[in-house]
Amino acid sequence: MKHIIKKLSFTLLLVFCISVVCSSCSDDMKSYDNKAFTTSSKVGTILLKGTNDAEDAVIKTKIAKPEAIDVKVTYKADASLVGEYNLIYNESATIVPSENYEIFDGISVIEAGAMEGNDVVVHFKNLSDLDRDLVYVLPVTVADSNIGFLKSTRTSYFVIKGAALINSVANITNNYLALQSPESSTLNNLNQLTIEALVRIDQFGKLISTIMGIEGNFLFRVGDAGVPDNQLQLATSSGNVTDAAWQIPTNEWVHVAATFNSTDGAVEFYLNGVKKGSTQYTGYRRVVNWASRSFYIGKSYDNNRWLEGDICEVRVWNRVLTGDEIEAKNHYYIIAPDSEGLMAYWKFDEGSGKVVVDHTGNGNTVVANADMRWDSVSLPQ
Repeated sequence: MKHIIKKLSFTLLLVFCISVVCSSCSDDMKSYDNKAFTTSSKVGTILLKGTNDAEDAVIKTKIAKPEAIDVKVTYKADASLVGEYNLIYNESATIVPSENYEIFDGISVIEAGAMEGNDVVVHFKNLSDLDRDLVYVLPVTVADSNIGFLKSTRTSYFVIKGAALINSVANITNNYLALQSPESSTLNNLNQLTIEALVRIDQFGKLISTIMGIEGNFLFRVGDAGVPDNQLQLATSSGNVTDAAWQIPTNEWVHVAATFNSTDGAVEFYLNGVKKGSTQYTGYRRVVNWASRSFYIGKSYDNNRWLEGDICEVRVWNRVLTGDEIEAKNHYYIIAPDSEGLMAYWKFDEGSGKVVVDHTGNGNTVVANADMRWDSVSLPQ
């Protein structure tokens, strides 16, 4: 009998202990279930595209179930966590400079009875000042919280790095584009002129290939009788000019720029930002009037003078750009559509269709004669 009573007492004690432990576990689980956490991605990436000088990132804060009191979570940037990021993600990132970000109201408050707090906004600015060849990271972590915070979500890493500035280009082999609304065009009365294009030519192999302009008036083309088929030429109604140094390679991306000044007829040519040859002078002294349905990209005289290859970043200015402007960082790949003197800007980044818009807003839309082939690229390479 004593043995039975002793065994029963031990069993009751064991049940009591288990009950206490389970009660404690339950409390811990309740506490764990109601920890605060972020729903934002652990790593957020901002790509430097050349057009985004500012970007906002958002941190969202939640809890598992409502509380009877306000939950308050404070966030801060923490440069000491850059090393941790590099170790985890096998990177060699550097901290985002303080002048390139600010955290708007770094406190998220989840009001009593609610489950989600106000957004904390991290504002990134002056992104064009950053080095596209570097990877930057801004760790933003929980500095304080009046409720437990889920450890795995305490820190968010905001990564900034360079991206391709050009992702799509048009191939205009056996094709050309014509100006659609010359009556409202800004391509008239050009006393000075700069034309630019980024091209990758597959081959020349015929007498003349065309960049842009109007046949018998004012035309930038490549090749001619007695001229190498890869040599740029300005053909005008008052004579043509060229230079042996104005030759374009094939099977590689090159930036071509040509300038004209009606005051003295001076013509300059730049290849990848480098002035080539000596100044040439044409007998043409009048203003350039390209506001016409005869203005083409990739055509002159007939349909057989196309430019065989890819093209993008085609621009017309009403002023002579300097060598420094042409050679400026990323100028080949992107410019501000509201740049001084920019009359037409065809990026050729539509990726589909026959219509290519003028990014200046001046309405100089050009339309292809036939369906264009669009190629995916990553420039700068």
